[in-house]
Amino acid sequence: MHLGEPGRMQSAINVTPLVDVVLVLLIIFMVMAPYMQKGPGPEIDMPATAAPPQQDHEGARIQVTIDEKGETWIDDQRVAADRFGDGLRAAANAERDPKVVIRGDARLRFGDVRQTMLAVEGAGFHGVGLIAERAGAKQGG
Repeated sequence: MHLGEPGRMQSAINVTPLVDVVLVLLIIFMVMAPYMQKGPGPEIDMPATAAPPQQDHEGARIQVTIDEKGETWIDDQRVAADRFGDGLRAAANAERDPKVVIRGDARLRFGDVRQTMLAVEGAGFHGVGLIAERAGAKQGG
């Protein structure tokens, strides 16, 4: 007996529609992925550089963001200036040997960023990193 014999049911699963749906979803996610990448903290206008160095993504890191108003954020939490050191130490307690990186809005004065760097060092963290974006590249969002 064959599968094509009259009166017999075919028991094979047709996977073509499933493959079509999966491929369409894959294409949608590939197109949307760059727009969905956003770091913690508020949206800011990052300063552009010709070719920023490659970032070391190994290990834990605490991201400090300074927005255009000069407000400071630790990861996703806004922190008052007088509580900044405590907030950094609390974030560090959750991580093992974290690195601190600073994202500053391009409209800030260098003195504002430098003051935050000194506060980070005053809280006991050394080797603070700065984050910039490549010239001509914009963050998705």
